[in-house]
Amino acid sequence: MSDGMSEDSADVVGVLTERIEARFDMGMDQLKAAVAAAPTANPDATDVVKWHGLLVEAQSVLERAEDDLLAALQTQPSEVDDPTMGLAHRVNAAVTARDGRAMVVRWLLDPNAPGKKDRAAERLARLRPHTGPAAQTSAPNRPAGSTAPATAWRSARAVR
Repeated sequence: MSDGMSEDSADVVGVLTERIEARFDMGMDQLKAAVAAAPTANPDATDVVKWHGLLVEAQSVLERAEDDLLAALQTQPSEVDDPTMGLAHRVNAAVTARDGRAMVVRWLLDPNAPGKKDRAAERLARLRPHTGPAAQTSAPNRPAGSTAPATAWRSARAVR
């Protein structure tokens, strides 16, 4: 691979975590805290933290699937039964999910990645959600003892 990772890297998450920390010049916990405090301040950091979390989750699923498969294989005679083969397929699916998420993280970290500097990327950047006040989704709190106007009550009644 051209990004410095080998295909058989045993610690994909560790390697990518180091690259994230180097890119943003802070530890992963600090970066997560910064993104949580101000998620719209740096959209690139927000995206990387989100996908890193998905990558960590996928790695955990993969490790559990591998453990389950190994346990099943230790109890098998010379031929593998269908349930154990199902576990093997689960491991393959988990590897695919983990590798896909790792590819996204690598793409997010590469400023020269294909699709980041062309017209389509500029259009996508313009479509990114704008920051601003969130729309209120619940009724405002009323002081104790106050009541809603009668017109509000009438308009909230079910009409038949």
